[in-house]
Amino acid sequence: MSYLSLTDGDRDAMLEAIGVSTIEELFADIPAGVRFGRALDLPPALTEQELTAYFEELAEANADPSQTVSFLGAGLYDHYVPAVVDTVLQRGEFLTAYTPYQPELSQGVLQAIFEYQTAICELTGMDVSNASGYDGTTVAADACFVAKHATGRSKVVVTEATNPQVRQVVKTYAPGFGLEVVEVPHRDGATEPDELREAAEDAACVIFQQPNVFGVLEPAPDLAAAAADAGALPVAHVDPLSLGVLEAPGNYGCALAIGEGQSAGNPLSFGGPHYGFLAARSEFIRRMPGRIVGETTDAAGNRGYVLTLQTREQHIRREKATSNITTNQTLLALGGLVYLSWLGPQGLREVGETCLALAQYAKDRLNFPPVFSDKTTFKEFAVRVGRPAREVVSAALEQGIHPGYPLGRDYPGMDDALLIAVTERRTPAEIDRLAEVLASCS
Repeated sequence: MSYLSLTDGDRDAMLEAIGVSTIEELFADIPAGVRFGRALDLPPALTEQELTAYFEELAEANADPSQTVSFLGAGLYDHYVPAVVDTVLQRGEFLTAYTPYQPELSQGVLQAIFEYQTAICELTGMDVSNASGYDGTTVAADACFVAKHATGRSKVVVTEATNPQVRQVVKTYAPGFGLEVVEVPHRDGATEPDELREAAEDAACVIFQQPNVFGVLEPAPDLAAAAADAGALPVAHVDPLSLGVLEAPGNYGCALAIGEGQSAGNPLSFGGPHYGFLAARSEFIRRMPGRIVGETTDAAGNRGYVLTLQTREQHIRREKATSNITTNQTLLALGGLVYLSWLGPQGLREVGETCLALAQYAKDRLNFPPVFSDKTTFKEFAVRVGRPAREVVSAALEQGIHPGYPLGRDYPGMDDALLIAVTERRTPAEIDRLAEVLASCS
């Protein structure tokens, strides 16, 4: 909130209402041993004008895409968000919406969630989607637990070419789920199906990313088939913006499709929050985390929407729960729905084709060797810049360009590797400028 109206009089009225006379009396039952015991070590209070100026000064220290030309990706991308998205999200019935427990009061929100689920199913080629997840990392952990419930197995396989943050969150959740996590290394930027098949023996699921963290297109149908051959559920972690030009996971045999939705309808927001999506074949509907909105009719025969399935601990027995999520990212997922509806199938394809074309132009303009030769990529690709990539990033930022992500942060032996993302927002002139800046920094 930008303004809080609490006064001493307001506080006294609240204390009187609950039957105590002072704040000390209110907290009398809290043992002295767990109290802080002194005033907070904070600077003197600022006036509203001074506080606003202070935070504006802090904000100016951030380098965002409005101030720099950004080629940074590795999971979050500078795609264009049309004005219609914010226009819809700022409507009061959506902006203030929480969990729609009372359908008679929440038909608008429930319908929006239902349509979001429909859009995700059409995008991924799956039968059912939940009402969204927190982000593209936690839905990966959720998928592992769905697979454990469905197969009775406790091993999960994740490809090394899956985003490191996704892999780390899966490893963080694994002990609580009673899971063993096995990683399959990449070979020159992609995953070998035979190697994955061997690792997937006795596994509950296999998670692979398409396109992978290096921007490389994996042999996704072969990976899905290899996982299924071993009796594991194939799980594809996909970029929704790629699905205008790449095959949907449901069409090449995946059991679940998951991903980070930010690129579809959400700004970068300094790294979050955004929304994750999770869709699956219909046989897994009762094991899916979070909530699912369904369509029904009321007593008068009118179409209506309700929370059909809620598989979290608050609603069912703990041992049968598939999630402890207390809500979902309804507002941000609604942004994704508005964006996808605004684009339509043809618009989504055009965005994907534009990213492909601009990324190829960037490859041709940059005079640096690729990290992975002879690999097909979507909107990201990795090059060797001839010196530590972190140093190149720092030097380029001084010239108003964020050139990409240093892969050495996550992959040993890639200290000189820079991952460059090119979205439809980048222009040929900006790519030319990137080439000049990198040439001067390397």
